[in-house]
Amino acid sequence: MKSVDEQLSRVIATAVRPAPVRVAIAEAQGLLCAEEVVAERALPGFDQAAVDGYAVRSVDVQGAGEQSVVLPVVGEITPGSRQPRRLQPGQAVRVVTGAPLPTLADAVVPLSHTDSDTQDTTKVTVRQPVPSAAFVRRTGEDVQVGEVAVRRGTVIGPAHVGLLAAVGRTKVLAHPRPRVSVISVGVELVDIERNPGQGQVYDVNSYALAAAARDAGAEVSRVGILGSEKRRLREVVEGRLLLSEIVVVAGGVGGSAGDQVRAALADLGEIDTTRVAMHPGSVQGFGRLGPDAVPTFLLPGNPSSALVVFEVLIRPLIRTALGKPNPFRRVVNARLLAPLSSTKGRRGFLRGQLLRDTDTGEYLVQPLGTSGSHLLVSLAEANCLIVVDDDVSEVAAGEQVPVSFLAQRG
Repeated sequence: MKSVDEQLSRVIATAVRPAPVRVAIAEAQGLLCAEEVVAERALPGFDQAAVDGYAVRSVDVQGAGEQSVVLPVVGEITPGSRQPRRLQPGQAVRVVTGAPLPTLADAVVPLSHTDSDTQDTTKVTVRQPVPSAAFVRRTGEDVQVGEVAVRRGTVIGPAHVGLLAAVGRTKVLAHPRPRVSVISVGVELVDIERNPGQGQVYDVNSYALAAAARDAGAEVSRVGILGSEKRRLREVVEGRLLLSEIVVVAGGVGGSAGDQVRAALADLGEIDTTRVAMHPGSVQGFGRLGPDAVPTFLLPGNPSSALVVFEVLIRPLIRTALGKPNPFRRVVNARLLAPLSSTKGRRGFLRGQLLRDTDTGEYLVQPLGTSGSHLLVSLAEANCLIVVDDDVSEVAAGEQVPVSFLAQRG
């Protein structure tokens, strides 16, 4: 039996970043930048007002601290103005935030430093001096021409998208999202568009696992249901290997169905089905199939177990392929509100509801549905997984336990 850490190390080592492609910056959020984006224009591209006020020569308002300085107002400049204006000594120009400064102006007097409440728009009384460059966004203050705006290896976030737009880039070279194909195997399965007959059940896994892969940041193809017919199964999986960085087959491990799946995939590569010391989901398979050695997973048919295996092993693989610096969920310690049992010799990943004491800030966790790994409702209610060490079988209420966050709601 392999340990969880051993299996996770094997999985993470297979992470492959898809070859970079040029994508529109509107589609680049969350992707790994694959180039040094060099600014071809300065940001800002011109000296501009940082506040609403009056553009002046700072030397003309130096004495405003001792007495009021009155300057004639010779016009107004608003953002987007393309009309060049030259400021003469002893003059002021009304400016709005973002407006280009007139020639010779080297500072902006904010409205709060003036008699801005007056109705006379032909002159302004300045009550406080401002130094040169005060309340001005200088040309190239953010990025100079030739400087790197976004570096290779950066995970592109909202601010990076804005920066790309600010330097005039419409596209950026980035590693696309890893492609994940999800397949359900089982003669008892029917799609949710049909009514199940006697002994049949809805295909839950392909929908749930596809959603989990999408939540992790992957581009997902939900292939749907396959029977256990050897030739058909091999053809479909072989085709998906050419179009995917990760392939997930749910219901393809354990029992006679698992034997048929492994036999169908045998000549595509080796799948290791040694048990992993975790619960739920100890029965699973992992290998690299096809000419490109694509990481391929065989997961339990039980949807709750399959989702836990996905969370523990496949989600970190997707996040690593995306270039995330930390591919794992946040883990905190929490005080257990009720006792729980775990299977000794296997690391437990048990469903829980994480709470926080509003007075002390302490994390609290309530176990959910620990009596059966098949309980999908309790997994849907869970916002964390309680992690129980391999050598522990009972945890008393009040003890501290590590918990791993699941997706946030709302």
